Order: sequence, then C-alpha cells, then structure tokens
Amino acid sequence: MTVDRSAPQPVRSALLDEISSQQQIAHGFFNRTGGVSRGLYRGLNVGLGSSDDRADVIENRARVSRWFGLAPDRLVTVHQVHSPRVQIATAENRDERPQADALVTNTPGLVLGVLTADCGPILFADPQAGVIGAAHAGWRGAFDGVLESTLEAMQGLGARPQDTVAVLGPSISQPNYEVGPEFVDRFVEADPAHQGYFVPSPKPGHALFDLRQFTVDRLRNAGVRAEMLSDCTYADEEAWYSYRRSTHRKEPDYGRQISAIAIKEDAHGPAF
Repeated sequence: MTVDRSAPQPVRSALLDEISSQQQIAHGFFNRTGGVSRGLYRGLNVGLGSSDDRADVIENRARVSRWFGLAPDRLVTVHQVHSPRVQIATAENRDERPQADALVTNTPGLVLGVLTADCGPILFADPQAGVIGAAHAGWRGAFDGVLESTLEAMQGLGARPQDTVAVLGPSISQPNYEVGPEFVDRFVEADPAHQGYFVPSPKPGHALFDLRQFTVDRLRNAGVRAEMLSDCTYADEEAWYSYRRSTHRKEPDYGRQISAIAIKEDAHGPAF
C-alpha cells in the first residue's frame, strides 16, 4: 500500500454537508490517507493508545486539526472506555482526556474527535442551535445508551432532537461481525425484537450481528434524522484500520482512525 503523506482526505457525509451550508459546521470521517505512520500503522494512525511511534501519532493528529484550519491543540478527544459517559468540551477543558465515549460542544473552534477501528463513529449536529457532538459506539456503548446520553447532553446546550442530524461513519458490517450465542442472548433478553439484528453464521451456534443498523435504529428512535455510510472497516484494508481484522491475523497491534466535527470560529475564520 502506498500512503499519501501530503494531506488527509476524509470521507464526507452528504447529510452533514447539507446542514453545513446553513451553519459553519465542518466534519470528516478520516481514513488512512495522508498520515506519516509506517509499517503496521501505515497511514493516519491517531491512536495514542497504540504502540506506534508517538511523534508520528502526534503529527497525524495535528494534520487532522490543520485540515479544519485549526491549531493542533484544538483537537479534543477522550479516553474511550466503551461507556455511555459524555464530556462537554470547552476551551478551558480541551486538554483533559477523561474516561468517556462522547463529546459535545457549542464552542466554535474546537474539533471533537472519536477514535475507532470497527466500532461506530457517530457525528451529530444541530445547526439551528449551533451544537455538535461525536460519539464512539461499539456494541457495548450502543447497548448501554451512549447515543442517547450524547443527545441528552446536546439538549442541555440547547439542541433539539427534531433539528439534530446524526451520521454513522465507517464501521464493521454485519457479514464480518460474528458473535457467539451468549452475545445474542444478551440482546434478545433485553428486547425480543433485537433478534432481527442477527442472522445465522456459517459457524454452528454463532450469528452475524448488524451493529450498524442497531445503531441507526437507536438514533432514529431517539427522534433524530440519522443515516449511515456504507464503508466497512474490516473489508477495506486500504482505507481503514480494523481491530477484528488484526485479531484474525494475530497481529500485535492496530491503528485507529478518527471521525471529527467542528464549528467554525467565525464567518471570516479558517477555511474548512
């Protein structure tokens, strides 16, 4: 694989692009393009928790900020732990990395980012209220309510569900997400209707889980307009990092991509 070391080229959502014409909101689901990491991490690895060269990771994160036209210290992330916890990001606490799995803000000039490598990255925006959010939702986070917690935190800043859009970015698709019977039981015991998110796997007693549809349905049930991108992180090695793919190959580590969103500082500020 040849890595473009010049600049990131994130995937965009037509829905978020549509609302950005109303307010100065920019976003990107960043793939491996445009990074300086090498070897196992080749590309735009932004995972501070990986064993990649830390200087390369910091440079990759700076490139994400610069794509938004902002300084590196404007990128805000959290220490993700598969929880429903949400951090309200401000100019004062942007350097903190509490244990949480979502961020919301109404502060212009901050880039909210969540890291993934198969889990679902969800970017939120209410252009009317000027409130944005970003959430990391694997099965545990989605099951335990991180999506609803993010929306609740956004509402605390003035957002309204009917004015909010949410887009699920590149994540693992159902054909590549095999789970065991105890996993299925957990979901079906919570709600028998959850059986619809599983289909039989070629492996006896196992099933394939549709995390993406589960996530989008949770968002829509919360009253927001929600869509998903079709990219599968497991299937497309050229574009995306994947924890499950690295596990199946018995690789020692894996990279993390970032999905990010920001409110522009002012109409004459940095060009997104």
